[in-house]
Amino acid sequence: MGWRDRFGLRKAKRRGKARFDRAAEDSDIRALMDFHNSRTGVEFFVEPETFATSTTAVAVATDGEWIRRRVGSPDVIRKVARNLAAPVYDVQVVGYPQRMRDWTARNKRGLSLDD
Repeated sequence: MGWRDRFGLRKAKRRGKARFDRAAEDSDIRALMDFHNSRTGVEFFVEPETFATSTTAVAVATDGEWIRRRVGSPDVIRKVARNLAAPVYDVQVVGYPQRMRDWTARNKRGLSLDD
């Protein structure tokens, strides 16, 4: 059974308003799962679909490291999170965690050539 069947990606692809984005793929879900399995304290944050992009999820580790991938629908990431026993939040309700912003700021400074 493919990821699309297991987590409902096929059904999620049929609905929606995103017009310019590519559809969620198996590799997107696999990347989120691999991130969860290789880091500690990972939480998922569901981002809403927009006109330009389909529904995405951000996985944030304890240290603030994060990745964002397309998921097709909120139901897909909720099923994945349930299978991984990880919390999932709606970013429109709770916002992004401070540790994510801190990690991004630290890494931007680290990449700057002016420092």
